[in-house]
Amino acid sequence: MDTLVSTTSPSVPATLRTLYLVRFAFAAVWAGLLFATADTLGPVSVTLLVVYPLFDVAAAIVDVRSAKANGGTAPALYVNIAISSLAVLGLAVAATSGIPDVLRVWGAWAVASGIVQLVAGAVRRSLGGQWPMIISGAISVLAGTSFIAQAGSGDPTLANLAGYAFLGGVFFLVSALRLNRVRHSA
Repeated sequence: MDTLVSTTSPSVPATLRTLYLVRFAFAAVWAGLLFATADTLGPVSVTLLVVYPLFDVAAAIVDVRSAKANGGTAPALYVNIAISSLAVLGLAVAATSGIPDVLRVWGAWAVASGIVQLVAGAVRRSLGGQWPMIISGAISVLAGTSFIAQAGSGDPTLANLAGYAFLGGVFFLVSALRLNRVRHSA
């Protein structure tokens, strides 16, 4: 999930670049760990499922502070924090019911956060490096819908969540690299 900041401060791309690089690294490690434990809802996989949206909340808080420090506003960041906080609670409860319920909650979170990411990327277009975030938001909406559909299938698995998180991380990496290019060409 990306975040929304409305500002033109030159330090915003540098802050976003760092945040995006950290988010890529986190997503890559998280995806590998979840993929290794995706067969069942055990203590490790449940912890990972809850930690991912918690990390999203933390990243949004960092983004809010950066936006405020640079004189910007961050209205969608608060929406992101609320959505991801609800996802933490929803996933904790859903994990007690089984993988299908986890997929439904994750899917709803992916759809809602994808919409916010689409808006955030569109608003931040002038900063550069946002097309990957816009595309990622659209993919998140589609993936969330597929997770909800997969929940009703005969053999639901958490493995697709790992792929989704890794792909999202790749989009953060691409955005970070594009922001770096924009910064050096300015």
